[in-house]
Amino acid sequence: MSKTIFMIHGMWGTAAFWDTYKTFFEARGYRVVTPTLRYHDSTRRDDPDPRLGVTRLLDYAADLEAEIRALDEAPIIMGHSMGGLLTQILGGRGLGKALVALTPAAPVGVFPITPSVLRSFFSILTTWGFWRKPMRQTFNEAAYSMLNLLPPEEQKAVYETFVHESGRAIAAVGLWMMGGGLDGRVDASKVTAPMLVVGGGQDHITPVWVVRRVARKYPTATYKEFPNHAHWIVSEPGWEEVAEYVAEWLKNTGHG
Repeated sequence: MSKTIFMIHGMWGTAAFWDTYKTFFEARGYRVVTPTLRYHDSTRRDDPDPRLGVTRLLDYAADLEAEIRALDEAPIIMGHSMGGLLTQILGGRGLGKALVALTPAAPVGVFPITPSVLRSFFSILTTWGFWRKPMRQTFNEAAYSMLNLLPPEEQKAVYETFVHESGRAIAAVGLWMMGGGLDGRVDASKVTAPMLVVGGGQDHITPVWVVRRVARKYPTATYKEFPNHAHWIVSEPGWEEVAEYVAEWLKNTGHG
């Protein structure tokens, strides 16, 4: 039984994204590891490292794999959004005693584009050469796409913590079918650990029907949908009910 949870944040995030879940699961006896992805330094929020723009999704995966293999036990791997896709990729490499993907980005083969997704990325998609630049959403895009269940003043506070993201990684996550690359490929037959996939019915950036298709890809997956939750599922109002469900699922799979 693993009592280590390795939590992977998503686009524009840092390890601080997991503060609520870290506290929640540490109080239940888990050791929680919260890495920050390459070049996601919060001190350079407005001055991103130029190398970030061309950093690949597979670069993130390689960094995370090295960190996981350095642990003294195989962990539970938990990821949110793009971190949920990285969880799938790492699961396909045989890593993780159990996998938890919260409102995850879709792997290659699951078509992710809807009008709400285009609206979420509009300023990025209309920037020429975005696929080789560090990019960040506008506040209005973030408030619509991810923070839509937070009070307005909290939306602004959370947005102020956002850092830039790799344009190349954004292209690989959302535009693989249009030349964005195949870094998000996952061989479902190699994902053998039990997996929990969680969707939010109010999610605009990873719409729930996309998340349902992600879950159907994996024979080991359990799917749970929260109709009254959105993308910021780990700290929006009522996040505790989701965390409780995750904790109970881990317990029932022998990882509690």
